[in-house]
Amino acid sequence: MNGSYNLDSAIRKIPDFPKKGILFYDITSILMNPEAFRYCIDTVCGRAETKDLSAVAAVEARGFIFGAPIAEKLGLPLVLVRKKGKLPGQTAEKEFALEYGTDIIQVQRDDIKIGDSVLLVDDLVATGGTLKAAAELITGCGGRVSEIFCIIGLPFLNDFVPLKDYTLKTLINYTHEKV
Repeated sequence: MNGSYNLDSAIRKIPDFPKKGILFYDITSILMNPEAFRYCIDTVCGRAETKDLSAVAAVEARGFIFGAPIAEKLGLPLVLVRKKGKLPGQTAEKEFALEYGTDIIQVQRDDIKIGDSVLLVDDLVATGGTLKAAAELITGCGGRVSEIFCIIGLPFLNDFVPLKDYTLKTLINYTHEKV
């Protein structure tokens, strides 16, 4: 598939969701379009094939949708980054700030090996807080985040600022809210 696919046309924009004043960029419309979904997976895998990766880490929950086929296609293990209390066994955790309060994410300690080179995947980067926490969690377990990849970037929300120490790639960026 070539790089000229119009991904914007495959992304549904929903005004006032989940609350008034927010424009929601809905990736389910990508999932309903096999060509758009294939484009996303193929593009990420094409970029990642040139890297010496040990694993793909995906952030709960929509990141799993993209992370799983990427890991499978690259022949790499898939590390799940989940909310606290969802993983069995010994876990490592990272608390991070949300707009209103805090949250905690975890990985299973045995899933990240010292020196692992990890591709971190999520569907969208808005403020960057969750991805930064996930990257720090991977690093804290002895791994190294080779790259962070998201389908959609919202740089008008300063999403790149918290992630300035990492290589962040997106397939499409919105520089302002666009219906």
